[in-house]
Amino acid sequence: MRFVAISLFIIGFLIAIVLNPNWAYANKTSYKNYDVYHNKPLDPGWLDKLDEATELIKTSELYNPDLRLDICLNDGAFYPSVIKTIQGQAFAWGFYDKVVFHARTEKNYAHVELNGYTWNLTQLLAHEMVHCLQFDRFGPWKSKPIANIPNWKWEGYAEYISRKNDDQKNLVQNISRLYQTNEDAWAILFNDGTIAPREYYSYWMLVQYCIDIKKMGYDEILDDNITEEILGREMTDWYQMQTKTDSEINENLH
Repeated sequence: MRFVAISLFIIGFLIAIVLNPNWAYANKTSYKNYDVYHNKPLDPGWLDKLDEATELIKTSELYNPDLRLDICLNDGAFYPSVIKTIQGQAFAWGFYDKVVFHARTEKNYAHVELNGYTWNLTQLLAHEMVHCLQFDRFGPWKSKPIANIPNWKWEGYAEYISRKNDDQKNLVQNISRLYQTNEDAWAILFNDGTIAPREYYSYWMLVQYCIDIKKMGYDEILDDNITEEILGREMTDWYQMQTKTDSEINENLH
């Protein structure tokens, strides 16, 4: 009984910390729909990135203009370490109404860095915010990790909404970039020097194919029973047809 009581106390204490990041930070800055928790003085560059990320998530059919989010920085507080212990290592985590950074922000506020890899800060913010939108729309029981939603549908949608640079919009070019990258490479490199994990990139391609080419909404994607493997083959066939057509057009021009 003592062991059970201690275990319940520890679990309850961890939940309380997770739900109350203000316990772990020296400062909170409220800005529009966001409460930013930080130990060090907050650079205005962070607020600019919040605005940029907000414009990205507004393109999502899940967007809720009334949703308020906590943004928890990794600048000396123990809170990110608590989340890392629970969730595992990642550039950042988005869950419930919280975005928690583990990667550290570079001085120009364009990128964050973790283990030698860099992720576009605006896109990372938007990616994790999308997870909060998913939770807000579907609730805890129909969201990951409780709901059995394939990763390609969950992470791929967050990538699709957040990846909107000029070199990321064309599906044929995106698939070509994937095929031209060494199969052993952990990440796919973009023109701005940032990366997407190869696995997430593959998920993104599937969602982009569903939305841009098959004209599906996100609810339709979630309800569709097609497997990742079958959809991948379908997308590959489509890609080969597009590249074949482009080659034929180029030959005719010459």
